[in-house]
Amino acid sequence: MSIVRDVTREAIKHLESEEILIFVGSRQSGKTTILKQIQTEIIDKKQPSFFLNLEDPEYLDLLNEHPRNLLKIFSLNPQRKNFVFIDEIQYLKNPSNFLKYIFDEYKGKIKLIVSGSSAFYMDRKFTDSLAGRKRIFNVYTLSFREFLRFKEENELSEKNFNNVSMEEENKIDLYFREFVVFGGYPRVVLSPLDEKENILRELAYSYVKKDIFEANIKQEDVFYKFFKILASQTGGLVNASGMAGTLGVSKTSIDNYLYVMRKSFHVALIPPFFRNIRKEISKMPKVFFYDMGLRNFFLGNFSSFETRTDKGQLLENAVFKQLLERDGVENVRFWRTASQKEVDFVSAESSAYEVKSDIGQFKRSKYKDFIRAYPKINFSIATLGTPKKSIEGYPVLNVWRI
Repeated sequence: MSIVRDVTREAIKHLESEEILIFVGSRQSGKTTILKQIQTEIIDKKQPSFFLNLEDPEYLDLLNEHPRNLLKIFSLNPQRKNFVFIDEIQYLKNPSNFLKYIFDEYKGKIKLIVSGSSAFYMDRKFTDSLAGRKRIFNVYTLSFREFLRFKEENELSEKNFNNVSMEEENKIDLYFREFVVFGGYPRVVLSPLDEKENILRELAYSYVKKDIFEANIKQEDVFYKFFKILASQTGGLVNASGMAGTLGVSKTSIDNYLYVMRKSFHVALIPPFFRNIRKEISKMPKVFFYDMGLRNFFLGNFSSFETRTDKGQLLENAVFKQLLERDGVENVRFWRTASQKEVDFVSAESSAYEVKSDIGQFKRSKYKDFIRAYPKINFSIATLGTPKKSIEGYPVLNVWRI
């Protein structure tokens, strides 16, 4: 029996709506499994359901010929709502036209639930014609609580992490250290320790290559070099012009690479938080990886957390991952002034976090301008593996508690 993802639970709430449910995310993040989990829910209710994978060229040709050919593939029940699951919808020549046609012509009779890798590819083909007809679910690699479920720690995954025993806290901390090194791709999490690196290599050089091919990127070697640079500069500002000079390509190429990486759910660019544009705004975003295992693969470093020289960067990426799951990527920001005073994260305009692998390095004076400017935003220090609850009057949180 497959392990149910949080996004599956959320999507099931929308099965009775008329909207098309669309799941987008990186390859191998579990989209096909999610569709099949939802189909199981439909089957259990004894409702008609059908599953189609558009990697099959015969079916793809039929639907490209005309959307109504869907009725040639399946014998749909005209008396009931039919749930049709379509995997890899982006392979259609015009997926938005197909979805719009089926929605408009068979509303109430056919409920479409579809998935697509290479979100950048879909994004260029999906037009505003689907406005009001779709609900999009982003499928990321596993969250930490999902990671615990995949480790058969179901009870622990449901705990309030602010109210756990010392034994449970030690167990959570140990699991989190594995999580920040090898990440949350389902296959990686379920594999033995000695196979994790090989699976991440396959993800990087097989599945990412498909993203490169579909984006029509010609300089594959430069694209991978750029990936490695971003891995080494996680949490840093992205200067596209500077990157272009380093790699010997145009700024337009760098912008395109970043677009593909973002739409393929590999990296996120976090913009600055500001209210005083003149004093605070920084034009350059910060970069983080959606999956820390993939980041560490491109860095070539799977050392344990304690022995690493990049602990600060890795913890920053871990905080990003926690905030992504809690508040949504669109609400995660950082604060930086023209005089380079900085707070690592401001999330949902309600909480701020400074990340320290060594909390002894925290100096309250560095953050007084932010705290004075935004007294209603809760300020905390995020770290890993410390028993301290506060420092200089501010809360100290283990990253997994965020």
